Amino acid sequence: MIQFLYLACLFTFTDSVFSGRLGGPIKTNDRPIIGVLAQDVLHATPQRNAYIAASYVKFLESAGARVIPLMINRTEDEYTRLFKSINGVLFPGGGVSLESSGYSKTAAIFYRLALEANSNGDYFPVWGTCLGLEMLMLLTSGERLLSRTNTSGVALPLNFTDDVRDSRLFKEFPEELLKSLATERLTENSHQWSLTTENFTKSERLKRFYRVLSTNSDGQNEFVSTVEAYDFPIYATQWHPEKNAFEWSRPYIPHSPRAVQTSFYTAHFFINEARKSFHSFPSVEEEEKALIYNYKPEYTATLSAFEQSYYFD
Repeated sequence: MIQFLYLACLFTFTDSVFSGRLGGPIKTNDRPIIGVLAQDVLHATPQRNAYIAASYVKFLESAGARVIPLMINRTEDEYTRLFKSINGVLFPGGGVSLESSGYSKTAAIFYRLALEANSNGDYFPVWGTCLGLEMLMLLTSGERLLSRTNTSGVALPLNFTDDVRDSRLFKEFPEELLKSLATERLTENSHQWSLTTENFTKSERLKRFYRVLSTNSDGQNEFVSTVEAYDFPIYATQWHPEKNAFEWSRPYIPHSPRAVQTSFYTAHFFINEARKSFHSFPSVEEEEKALIYNYKPEYTATLSAFEQSYYFD
């Protein structure tokens, strides 16, 4: 197993990062910046070695954040400097290796930095979507526990667990939206691998670290579909909240009012978590140079599942 695994066991979780935030007003950062992890292009060409689907950028911007791309194959020193400048990180979905890609190696560094920061009272949220959830499960458990499922292009209702009642993630969702999420096909799935509830239960590390908020099934295998960490602001969905509002090239993506509400309430929650972080760039000039506004998205719906994509060297 490669070296970046087994990170969670380096930390003790006796004190929750949330314990010091109870009772009394919480100061917020109303100019949050989120780093979105780029990932390897399958057939790289000059100036197109990595990409980010634009829907993730729009998803975050819709809730009042700005975005910087986190490039792959950079030095750890550069990632550490960026970590101290941003207020949260998103590991997007995709199709690259969880063990040998630039995406996986970069994710491991930011995951470790987030654990260190939160363990020291420096609030820093992490979000994983689809491949991002799978990446977090691997980093936390130190094991590849995924199983094949028939879930490549299907919208599903969420099977909420009892833990959803005490969850942070769904706390501010309207009751009617939660009812719709439990009964309507509002969450889009585009994955061939899943973490079954059986494999989750077998992992003591995962059970200690994450609260399962929802599950789903492909008809044969029940799998974990939404989690949040008990003691850290780390969240992940196997489903794609960004697609409902911003992706149109696939017929199985739901676009009903409730589906779009799901996108915005999910983004709203994560960005409110990022508002609790007070990292900042050393200067306005460095901040402006790093923002995604310096890059132009391309129309890619005729070539991929994404309406638009950003490409990077």
